[in-house]
Amino acid sequence: MENASNVSFNFIDIGGRICSDFIFSHEIYAEGFYRFDVEVERLSGSADILPVTVSERIIDRAAMVPGAHVRIIGQIRSYNNYVEVERKNKLVLTVFARDIEIQTPQSESSPNEVFLNGYLCKPPIYRTTPFGREIADMLLAVNRSYNKSDYIPCIAWGRNARFAGKLPVGENIRLWGRMQSRIYQKKKDDGEVQEKTAYEVSIAKVEVAQEPEEAITPPQTLYQRI
Repeated sequence: MENASNVSFNFIDIGGRICSDFIFSHEIYAEGFYRFDVEVERLSGSADILPVTVSERIIDRAAMVPGAHVRIIGQIRSYNNYVEVERKNKLVLTVFARDIEIQTPQSESSPNEVFLNGYLCKPPIYRTTPFGREIADMLLAVNRSYNKSDYIPCIAWGRNARFAGKLPVGENIRLWGRMQSRIYQKKKDDGEVQEKTAYEVSIAKVEVAQEPEEAITPPQTLYQRI
């Protein structure tokens, strides 16, 4: 597996059970990419179902079947998907696997750790729930090669929410947390209620970068999964 010390601005480490079939996604320069879902358990007993994109060149299709446990190190990537019915682009997130391996029963674990270094590209939205819980929603732009960026929704809680809610657009921040899936219901124009899934990074720690795009080694045991 890739050493975390080589990571700079966008890092994710997850472990879990493959819970879908592999579906062909796209091809770039004769290299095929596939999509599948991984179920990552939380300490609470619930689980996040996370989408993964992986190159055909680093997978063992015979071994990587639904039910197999895998460990994945990579990055969180985003892209726009045009939805014909809604006539608009939808931001889609995926875990882009750089390394993937089958876990043996003795080594099975369910890490879910994220490190990001990027720039706020929208004003944070600070609010409180009906039960008084403080929340701040942010959209972070994380640079990658070839002048591209990934746009990653993030959510902060409590003191982190108060801190994040005051940050200006363009601020360079670093954050640690986990990637989560969240099911919600959306009411369509015709009154039909549609169930959808949102993906975001739940923040455990956030700070302003002291140097532009300051790179550090993501601590592997910071975040206690809930």
